[in-house]
Amino acid sequence: MSEIRLAAETRTEFGKGAARRARRAGFVPGVVYGHGHTPVHLNLPSHDLMMALKTPNALLVVPIEGKDEFVLPKAVQREAIKRTIEHVDLLLVKRGETVTVEIPVLTEGELAPGGNLLEHVLNNLPVEAEATHLPESVTVSVEGLEAGASVLAGDITLPKGTKLAVEADTVVLQVIGAQASQADADAEAAAAEA
Repeated sequence: MSEIRLAAETRTEFGKGAARRARRAGFVPGVVYGHGHTPVHLNLPSHDLMMALKTPNALLVVPIEGKDEFVLPKAVQREAIKRTIEHVDLLLVKRGETVTVEIPVLTEGELAPGGNLLEHVLNNLPVEAEATHLPESVTVSVEGLEAGASVLAGDITLPKGTKLAVEADTVVLQVIGAQASQADADAEAAAAEA
């Protein structure tokens, strides 16, 4: 995963009024914390941050006290209706450090014929990886799986340097058999009586 560099300025004003002024000026208030470091309050460019956060577990580079630092988005608060970013909490990370993140589970292939349904028990898989080499997602093949089949976390092939952060027997995906409608059941019962 590549690093996304964001221009950021240190925030000196706090409170609702200061946050509103920052948002009107095109910035998102944020705070960086971690590694026993004193929390640093920043204003981040709104559009650039929104584009960066489209990538799951984006590794951001922001200037803190004159030095570029790696940060990961930890919590993003969005406005309820417009879905604009209101505030972001960023976690300070170091190169070589192992972090736990959740990566999206993608599927490929077709289920066995018969109207079966695929249920995502986990949409995101918790994994441990090096902070500067986080996988964007993991793809699982569901080709030919039949009703009752399930894919466990331990069955998923993870990228090199990535470990599971859940038990290996955790169900990630399962195939549910097609259920007959009541009309189909009534028709079968009538045919059996005839």
